[in-house]
Amino acid sequence: MDRIPILRMGDTLLVTIQVDMQDQTALALQDDLANRIAATGASGVMIDISALEIVDSFVGRMLASISGIARILSATTVVVGMQPAVAITLVELGLSLEGVRTALDVERGMELLRRARRENVLGR
Repeated sequence: MDRIPILRMGDTLLVTIQVDMQDQTALALQDDLANRIAATGASGVMIDISALEIVDSFVGRMLASISGIARILSATTVVVGMQPAVAITLVELGLSLEGVRTALDVERGMELLRRARRENVLGR
């Protein structure tokens, strides 16, 4: 089973998914990210899915689950680089990814994470 690398950039963990997500790979990513957030105290997680051309309902639910786990561990998750076809598929599957922040690209995703950190510092 392939493991998806998790890179640390300051207070942010960066995940770039460049392989088709099989169910086992998605479950392993969920566990790996939870462990890395706890171990590093990261306040942000950015998941770049720009290489994914298709997703199924399981992978969509895993993205929402990863975001929820990160939130419980005091980290904000932003999914970046979603292809239009992926967005359409998620909507057609009835998966709104509630609670998952999204941005068109990494630069905008980093800005979302910076804003989230400021809001948390100010106690909002």
